[in-house]
Amino acid sequence: MSLYSFYRISKPSTEQVAPEQVDKEYRSLRNRTFWGVTVAYSLYYVCRMSLSVVKQPLIDEGVLSAGELGVIGSALLFIYAVGKFMNGFIADYCNIKRFMATGLFFSALINLLLGVLGVFNDLVPLTTAVIFFSFAILWGINGWMQSMGSPPGVICLSRWFPKSQRGTFYSIFSSTPYIGEFLSFIITGLVVGALGWKAGFIVAAVAGLVGSLIILLLVSDTPESKGLPSVQQLTGEDVTRHDTMPTRDLQKYVLRHPGIWIIAISSAFIYITKYAITGWGVLFLQKEKGFPIEEATQIIGFYAASGMVGTVLAGWLSDKLFKSDRVKPAVLAGVLSFISLALFLFTDAGYMMHVFYVSLFSLAIGVLYCIVAGLMAIDIVPRKATGAALGVVGISSYVAAGLQEITSGYLIQFNTTRVDGVDVYDFGPVSWFWLAAALISFILPVLNWKKMKR
Repeated sequence: MSLYSFYRISKPSTEQVAPEQVDKEYRSLRNRTFWGVTVAYSLYYVCRMSLSVVKQPLIDEGVLSAGELGVIGSALLFIYAVGKFMNGFIADYCNIKRFMATGLFFSALINLLLGVLGVFNDLVPLTTAVIFFSFAILWGINGWMQSMGSPPGVICLSRWFPKSQRGTFYSIFSSTPYIGEFLSFIITGLVVGALGWKAGFIVAAVAGLVGSLIILLLVSDTPESKGLPSVQQLTGEDVTRHDTMPTRDLQKYVLRHPGIWIIAISSAFIYITKYAITGWGVLFLQKEKGFPIEEATQIIGFYAASGMVGTVLAGWLSDKLFKSDRVKPAVLAGVLSFISLALFLFTDAGYMMHVFYVSLFSLAIGVLYCIVAGLMAIDIVPRKATGAALGVVGISSYVAAGLQEITSGYLIQFNTTRVDGVDVYDFGPVSWFWLAAALISFILPVLNWKKMKR
């Protein structure tokens, strides 16, 4: 079997499910597939966030500087951006089970290699240059593997769910990054605090291998490949002109759609603030606010948990409370995210107030992220080009996230001074950078939504 044959979308099964069993079999396979990709994608994030958890130990041990960590972090994000764009287009043609499992397996393997590299460095000390380039190359490859996670997950919704249910299930799937971040900051944070940064990478690798197994056991590619009718026939949904057009033509349509590019730019600013807190929040709380690593990781862990609630809430807010109006919840969430981020960055408070500020911010940014970067995009593109739309939004978002990683790293490093042998950090410039991005993120799509829908 060739590589192309192995990964291409499954052919319809020659054996058809008996008519009286169709509905039961459809619901069973649909639910298994949905929860399979949802749980697995949360474990994708465990393999992505491991570096964020171990930044402070790496700096404290003199292994890498903040600027070097910024470059390493950006290597993942830049390559992820290109990978998500390309894999979004590729995944429209692919077997989502095999495609998604492959990416997570190799992401786990890279985390394992980084942990082993740390152990080897303890036995045979390596130069800073070797460590830096090894981390940058491996973490960059991890970026490509990570880009094989989201497109199959979203395409799963298109292949298995009607449009009338897509908002609710998309919001649940979109909460998975926060589940992964929560697991990373709480569990991996505790492991790193007890056993060191090398153990953090190894724990992430184990999580990734478990996720790969979940995909292989639970996920199905298409209803037709299991002897079922198409999702339109199963749910009584009308077949539109776009459903009968070639996928390639629909992907070209997406590239020419100005609304997708407005959403992409807005999503870029959402990702600047989102990745600023997940990538630098632990270091910010330690150096600017004086929290120990255990409390700092717990606070950012609440960020992840609250974001999950916000993302799940987004579908209900938009579909039920606001009757599929995407603008009103976007405005509400945008204003709340801006105010709560300002309070988190610029006010003096204790542990519980920082938990409250970061939780409110994450709740709001979770709603905004789901509506702008997800539901708005899905609303204006055909089902068969979902992956392409995700690719366009993804490349803009992760290029911005990568630029944020570099900019934030060097803004922190250049505004750090050494006083009596102790590093004194000034997070003021980088905080204003994060806050400005939060403001732009919701103003742009709100002002242009009517034009985008036309």
